[in-house]
Parts: sequence; structure tokens; C-alpha cells
Amino acid sequence: QVQLVESGGGLVQPGGSLRLACVASGNIRGGNIMAWYRQRPGEQRELVAAQSNDGITNHVSSVRGRFKISRDNAKNTVYLQMNDLKPGDTAVYYCNLNQFTRGNYWGQGTRVDVSS
Repeated sequence: QVQLVESGGGLVQPGGSLRLACVASGNIRGGNIMAWYRQRPGEQRELVAAQSNDGITNHVSSVRGRFKISRDNAKNTVYLQMNDLKPGDTAVYYCNLNQFTRGNYWGQGTRVDVSS
């Protein structure tokens, strides 16, 4: 019913920046939360940042001040601006659309490697 297509990952040096994008298509419902998760090597998937359709945001403490989530509801797109990247940010980043009883969807993941 819903497809999420992610882009923007890649190799970046410590201190660098990347912007991830996720475009949602299909039967998207109005009341939802879009979020970015990541899975670091050897660790479980964890929330990075989330934003509701009406603009409420949350960023976990490890990225607060460096990462910023944003949404363009007209384009059904969520972004993650990632600044001052650190080696600990190396992970596969996943886009999530949570429509509660009307579905919970994941993107395919995009890899971010922070290394010199």
C-alpha cells in the first residue's frame, strides 16, 4: 500500500555532512509519524529522529544539535540533514512511516559510512 524510497547515503569524512531523503508513495493517511532509524554494526535498530504530520519533532540525544529532521507533506518526503558526522554515526539508516492501525512501513535502508 505504501512504498518508501530512500536516497542520500554514502561515504563521508568525520565532520562532514549528508542529507538523506525518503519519498513515500501509495495510500498515505493523514495522521502519521515519519521517522529515521539507524542500525549500527552489531547493534539493534534505533530511533534517530521523528516528525508528525503536524510538525512535532523529536531527536535522540546522541544526534541532537547535529541532525535535523524535516518533512514536506505536499511531496510526501522526509529529510534528515546530518552535520558534524562522527564515526559512531556509521550505520544503515531506515525511513519509517507509522500510520498506526493503518500500517507501519519501512524503506530499504541507505548506508552511511563515516570514515577517513
